[in-house]
Amino acid sequence: MTDTPVAPAAAPANPLGCPPPEPRDVELPSFDTLNRISRALTARYTQGISPHAQFNAWFDWLSHLSRAPGRQLELMALAQIYAARLAGLALHDGASPALPFEPQPDDRRFGHPGWRKAPYYYFAQAFLAQEAWWREATKLVRGMQPKDSARTAFLARQLLDAASPSNVPWLNPQIVERTLDEHGANLARGLKNLWEDWQRAATMTPAPTPPGFELGKDIAATPGQVVYRNDLIELIQYAPATPNVAAEPVLIVPAWIMKYYVLDLLPEHSLVRYLVDRGFTVFMISWRNPTEKDRDITLDHYRTNGVMAALDAVNAIVPDAKVHACGYCIGGTLLSIAAATMARKGDTRFATMTLLAAQTDFSEAGDLMLFVDDSQVAFLEDMMWDQGVLDTKQMAAAFQILRSNDLIWSRLTRQYLLGERDRETDLTVWNADQTRMPYRMHSQYLRALFLENRLTAGRYAVEGKVITLKDLRMPIFAVGTETDHIAPWKSVYKIALFTDTELTFVLTNGGHNAGIVSEPGHRGRHYLAGTRHPGDQYVDPVAWAAHAAHLEGSWWPQWASWLTTRSSAERVAPPAMGAAARGLPPLCPAPGTYVNGH
Repeated sequence: MTDTPVAPAAAPANPLGCPPPEPRDVELPSFDTLNRISRALTARYTQGISPHAQFNAWFDWLSHLSRAPGRQLELMALAQIYAARLAGLALHDGASPALPFEPQPDDRRFGHPGWRKAPYYYFAQAFLAQEAWWREATKLVRGMQPKDSARTAFLARQLLDAASPSNVPWLNPQIVERTLDEHGANLARGLKNLWEDWQRAATMTPAPTPPGFELGKDIAATPGQVVYRNDLIELIQYAPATPNVAAEPVLIVPAWIMKYYVLDLLPEHSLVRYLVDRGFTVFMISWRNPTEKDRDITLDHYRTNGVMAALDAVNAIVPDAKVHACGYCIGGTLLSIAAATMARKGDTRFATMTLLAAQTDFSEAGDLMLFVDDSQVAFLEDMMWDQGVLDTKQMAAAFQILRSNDLIWSRLTRQYLLGERDRETDLTVWNADQTRMPYRMHSQYLRALFLENRLTAGRYAVEGKVITLKDLRMPIFAVGTETDHIAPWKSVYKIALFTDTELTFVLTNGGHNAGIVSEPGHRGRHYLAGTRHPGDQYVDPVAWAAHAAHLEGSWWPQWASWLTTRSSAERVAPPAMGAAARGLPPLCPAPGTYVNGH
């Protein structure tokens, strides 16, 4: 870590942290706006993905592979072996041949029994053989950039996923069987589904809210009041459900990339209601959905007018009490920055800090990192410069590409070929309620954290001075999820490397959202848990998982118990809703007005 303060990443004259232009001998007019317009127009057709970043990865792989004759011979030999296996399968005359290629553990495309029958098993096996060969072919070649190897493998998977026989009606036994059984009615329903979706897309009409998922009535329905509002947030205080409560309130900082109510879904799935029912006073930030006019909102504005403004309001409503802070996803990253800034100033208002699927180190940030390099970030910046925001459709496309099997191709097959509409749940309704990201804030976030990883490198500056997570002294509870494609659990676990305080880490099954929305009674839930005490030696994530306690059920009760043991022993009467005498009267019932912004 450097002892020299680093200038903020976003000085007004140089908001994106780019180096100043080199001086010229001759003064020339600047045509940079033309460059940006060109890239922004291209980005509209590529959904913000830089063509250069993709071409560069393929070139790096191909150029190094072309100079590796030994590797070429290995791949040729592997192709011959796989071809021989497929030939043997084609010549097999038995009813149930042994299949040489198995799908990946999370690949459900070939689970239908029809894929075990001729000729469909051969179509699937030929495809799986190609997948296996390309997995081997795109492995790192000596001398090439590791990120280019991973990016090439990712791009190869995308191309193969599009060409899967499961997407072709006459090669997919489930579609053939359904079409014969229903005399083509499934295709008629699929055509109707396609027409409805095309109409909504063409007229830019959002899908209607499914029955039973009305906002404020069915979901986001825990009783409460908005007790503070500024240009960026509404702060919701939830009504007490018990005659007495813990003295320390809970402040939750959700991600602003989606609406806050992922933590307040249907009552039986609501983390907020669970905490309130167990005697906690809960406050929740609801972020305003930005528009093009908000293009210059900065990342630090989210800290000051978001986390710190909410904390000040909570302190006014519940005076003389420390606060249990909780951050989810990017909200947890922002909370970590705010907490480290407070620690540098000697501000000890946080009793504990909880991080839910939140990263503080981005050196191993999963498949999202495949889209982050200088070329890609510059491309995104020019697209956002044109629009003022990162649009919801562009963000949704990026997340869908990460899991194209489940979120694109399998969905298209179900909706338009099998004629099945996906069953709506509170989580899918929430997932469709997306938000935008301001141009300057998102650029700063990508450069400072994803691209340059400043927070854990000792180079992240707030108000002109570097902050460090080593200054944190409050106990930390961190949750990772096993199949997280956005914040891989080993990346979340890195909080153990950069803090010295008490740390309880939990690894639960499920993904980025479903692993967090893991209410008691949810079937098939389990988790690992372990605590690192101050002074303990660092344990790497693999070793930690091997020795952590294996527990069945939801992790929510463990967290509630953890909060209780780190709260005052004496229970108190619930605080009043808001603090009118301090200028914080209740403004309107929860879920407030910002949650409805589109």
